[in-house]
Amino acid sequence: MTDQTTPSSTGRTSPPGGPPSPDDPSPTLGGAVADRPSTGRAAAAGDGDGAGSGIVDCALYENGYRRGGVVPLTTALETAHAASSRSAERAAGAGRDSGEPHASFVWIGLHEPTATQFQAVAEEFALHPLAVEDAVHAHQRPKLENYGDTVFVVFKTVRYVDPTEVVEIGEIMLFLGSDFVVSVRHGAGSALSDVRRDLEARPELLRAGPSAVLYAVADRIVDDYKIAEDGVANDVEEIEAQVFSGDRDNHAERIYRLKREILALRRAVTPLASPLERLARGQVQCLDSRTAPYFRDVHDHLLRTAERVDGFDELLNSALEANVAGVTMRQNEDMRKITAWVAILAWITMVAGIYGMNFDYMPELHWVLGYPFALSIMAVGAGVLYRVFRKNSWL
Repeated sequence: MTDQTTPSSTGRTSPPGGPPSPDDPSPTLGGAVADRPSTGRAAAAGDGDGAGSGIVDCALYENGYRRGGVVPLTTALETAHAASSRSAERAAGAGRDSGEPHASFVWIGLHEPTATQFQAVAEEFALHPLAVEDAVHAHQRPKLENYGDTVFVVFKTVRYVDPTEVVEIGEIMLFLGSDFVVSVRHGAGSALSDVRRDLEARPELLRAGPSAVLYAVADRIVDDYKIAEDGVANDVEEIEAQVFSGDRDNHAERIYRLKREILALRRAVTPLASPLERLARGQVQCLDSRTAPYFRDVHDHLLRTAERVDGFDELLNSALEANVAGVTMRQNEDMRKITAWVAILAWITMVAGIYGMNFDYMPELHWVLGYPFALSIMAVGAGVLYRVFRKNSWL
């Protein structure tokens, strides 16, 4: 399944002082708004869930808006620099503070790239080899690292499959520089197509540059945690209802399976708290400080989710203990029933054994009513024992 990140329409009209026209023939942009280079990579537009990996979109964002067309990878960084220069010139012409940030950057989206496919991206943006290795091979803990002027962030994505009660784990890695974002997605969870589309509809936020992309991705991933959390909550409630329903099933296997999935969810959620806290406090260089309040909101949502996930584990521990206690009680009940029937049969066996000894001097053996008398003793004794056991809830 490929990243379904799709470019927006190229027919957007530029408001006064707003986004540059998609058809702007500016020579500075050069071949940026041109046909996709013939590299064999999947096209972003119409890129579905079918085959294809590697680059699925490469777009330029200028002054909070996406320029029409797809930016060739080989000129992506140059295009971003050129757009930043144009933004600075327009700001100077409008009399704005030259120190005001002008968000012009390129955003490249990839899905499960191979080392060969990612090598061109790494070279274009001078990405650190260690971070590149993590992005290609995945299986990393959620973290935030600085490599010079580049920020590398790892997220764990989750998708809860309710019919099988399985938490599917994926990963999204982000490389962020002053004028570029490289997103690498592994797995099927938290597709970035909606993230890109929603962010493009908020130009005031998108003007914050790569920081806005980081916020939008983090917000979507944490929202997906909440969806998975709700699915797990429903299954925990089902298990609690079954454990205390009085049925004779042993639910230990289902409880253990769900505990294992909650552990996987916790490994995705809990380590992300520290990176988000750093972002919320504005402690990460190269990122726009205006996005700190947004990260505080995401961090707050993450902490609530983490608390609930911890609570699920405690609830399942209690449910497991209750299930074990229930199984033990049912076994004790079964043993009492078996013991009661054995006692009843022992009385009958005792009477039969006495009159089966065949001594010569046993008057009942030669009595006409001896046989009915023996049967009567067996029946009366068995009846008395049955009534006593029933009264004491053994039967």
